[in-house]
Amino acid sequence: MDLKSGYPFWAIKNGLMCEFPQLKADIDCDVVVVGGGITGALIADELGKNGLEVVVVEQRDIGWGSSAASTALLQYEIDTHMVDLASMYGEANAVLAYRSCAEAITDLRDLSQEVGDVDFDMQESLYYASAPTDEATLREEYQLRIKHEFDAQWLDSDHLQEQFGIKAPCGILTKLAARIDPYRMASKLLLRLAERGGRVFDRTVIHTIEPSDQDVTLCTQEGFRIKTQQVVMAAGYASQRWLRQPVATNRSSYAFITDPLEKSDLGKLASTMVWESARPYLYMRTTGNGRLLVGGDDDDVDIPARRDKRVGSKAKGLCRKVKKLFPDLPLRPAFSWGGTFAETRDGLPFFGPHPQYGPRVQFALAYGGNGISYSMLGAGLLRANIEGRPHPLAELFGFSRAG
Repeated sequence: MDLKSGYPFWAIKNGLMCEFPQLKADIDCDVVVVGGGITGALIADELGKNGLEVVVVEQRDIGWGSSAASTALLQYEIDTHMVDLASMYGEANAVLAYRSCAEAITDLRDLSQEVGDVDFDMQESLYYASAPTDEATLREEYQLRIKHEFDAQWLDSDHLQEQFGIKAPCGILTKLAARIDPYRMASKLLLRLAERGGRVFDRTVIHTIEPSDQDVTLCTQEGFRIKTQQVVMAAGYASQRWLRQPVATNRSSYAFITDPLEKSDLGKLASTMVWESARPYLYMRTTGNGRLLVGGDDDDVDIPARRDKRVGSKAKGLCRKVKKLFPDLPLRPAFSWGGTFAETRDGLPFFGPHPQYGPRVQFALAYGGNGISYSMLGAGLLRANIEGRPHPLAELFGFSRAG
């Protein structure tokens, strides 16, 4: 599956950080994690450090799929408003989803400090109204967050102009957000897993999955077999091909990153990620060395050949939008890229077993704008499933809600 186009920044910045062997023998283990991106790495780390014998299998080089193209905005705010989730699943479930994502950010902070050198930094998040007609929606969203004691601040047009230089009707300033280098994090987690006795194989393609009541057998394209008690399918957007049930819609999304900018030019952007209420939305955040990363302008259809051709024009369009928002910002785009992006109908992920395969095969579909935060949550949820414990998110993030 062709997941990215152009020059994703993390791949250029880091190069190929690690290389693992291909699987060339039959093996046994407790758990196989299929997928060596940031989702698979977070799950494998959680399982491995809690006593399970973990094998990770990746069809490309580690982290070289969509993780290398991720823009890695870490927010508790979900692409679907809390108000809208409340109308779908009840207010308690909506608050649970948002509060869990908030906890995931602090968990990612702690893990990043433990791993070290992954360009993690805490940020604030500004969500602004793209048009006057969006003000009532944002006001309702803000009031529900305040009702449930989320740390957020309402900004009217004057305060937006004064604090950020943005001309917009209003905005919500969230105090809890973060940024990370997702490719670097995935690579370092899997290197650590291997150092602790886990096994990681890249350039190894899984051809078949055969679950039984006692175990699961996976067969690679080369004919080697892995016998395991549990499988976690964490192959990102490619995971959908293993399911007969459609659970998400693939799109193309685009991004560019600038040369490093002076802190005096960035102003509040140095510590605040910014996104808007329009859909698809424009968003931006900085890196540790002062580059501005800008993304958005999604296409409804994910066709790699078309995406390849559109990277340049999409980057120019995104640049124009930022210049309209911040006319005095000296933008110097350095690299631009596009990538596959999947959305579920409600903005929530899917974690857990699917009836098609039974209880020994679990899926980790961390789709939507909160993919990394979802993956951190999903690691704990899947571990609970494997250990036979209940988890508060099991039903809300499970496949039963798609029916």
